[in-house]
Amino acid sequence: MRFLLDANMPRSALALFVQHGHQAEHVNDIGFGDAPDGKIASRARADSAVLVTRDLDFADVRRYPPQIAPGLLVMRIPDDWTAQQIVALLGQFLALDSLVASLPGHLAILDQRQARFRPPLA
Repeated sequence: MRFLLDANMPRSALALFVQHGHQAEHVNDIGFGDAPDGKIASRARADSAVLVTRDLDFADVRRYPPQIAPGLLVMRIPDDWTAQQIVALLGQFLALDSLVASLPGHLAILDQRQARFRPPLA
C-alpha cells in the first residue's frame, strides 16, 4: 500500500511504513510541505496513497469524502507528543494488517486507545 505523510508527521515514520512492506513518502520531500490541504489531498488521490496526518481538517467527511479517497488516517493525539511517540502508535496500527487493509475508502481516526473508521467497518 502507498502512504503520503503530511508535513505534521515525523520523517522518521517513513522507515516504519517500509518495514511493514509499504511505500511511503513525505510531503516535504516532494515539494508539498507548504501546500494547502486540497492540493495535498489531490496528490494523495492521484498517487493512490493513503494520507497520514494530524490535521483534523481532513476528518471532515463533507470536504474529504473517504469513499472517493485511497484512504485517510488522521491521528488524534496530544500536540506535545514526540516523534518517537507518534512512530510507536503508528507501529501499533501498522501491525494490525486487517485494519490497514481496511483503509481504502475509509477515514480512520487513530488515538491512543482505538482506531475508529468512517464509514464503520462491517
